[in-house]
Amino acid sequence: MPTSITITSEFSGSVVAKGATDDLSAQLLRHAGFKQIDDWHGRRHRLPTTTPLADQAAIATHAAEMLRAARYDVTLPPSLDTARMSPPVHALGPYAAGAELLSITDRIRAAEDGASLQQAVDHLLHPEHGALERVREALEAAGEQVNDLDDEAYALADRFGFASEFVSSAQSELVDSEAELRRVGAASASYSAARTVRDHRGAALATSPAANQAKVSSASSSQTAPLTTTGHPPRASAPRR
Repeated sequence: MPTSITITSEFSGSVVAKGATDDLSAQLLRHAGFKQIDDWHGRRHRLPTTTPLADQAAIATHAAEMLRAARYDVTLPPSLDTARMSPPVHALGPYAAGAELLSITDRIRAAEDGASLQQAVDHLLHPEHGALERVREALEAAGEQVNDLDDEAYALADRFGFASEFVSSAQSELVDSEAELRRVGAASASYSAARTVRDHRGAALATSPAANQAKVSSASSSQTAPLTTTGHPPRASAPRR
């Protein structure tokens, strides 16, 4: 029976291949562009989170073709199969930008460490191509367009200008946050590891209750030794008459 491999897109947006437990299938997936992960969950393959949506489908389709040629049973959803793909339908209808931001939010919530969190947040904060910069430009352009269309609507144009400046202030507040994001969780992980070592060391050096009892018994025996040697306490001498 051929090995069954499933390539799917998770809720967070990550494309994952599961079931490639042998070396040949793993090699084919890596050749297609998947990154191999070996941890306590087992072996699995995942596309980098920065892979564009169009490239995700192309890579997944290519991987499935190679695996099927090697006699593997591959399950691939239509959303990742370029031969069966239909035009994308955004969950929010015409609000495609909002749907993309929801996808970024899902990736932020699914981040497993500071590095993956920084990569997801970078889609918002990149100084040239991030979502905040695009929003700032759009608000600024809206204000300028209002002025071009109606000279009397300067108050409305100013409101869009103020909103654009607010977004710019948010960008300034978060500038140079990449390094801090990558360090998120690192200190607590180091502290937990150090605490575990200290706990294990303390447990190794701790004296057992039996040993403590033996020490107490030994000390008691030492204190009562003179009494047990003589057999009875010394008598007080009687006064002479």
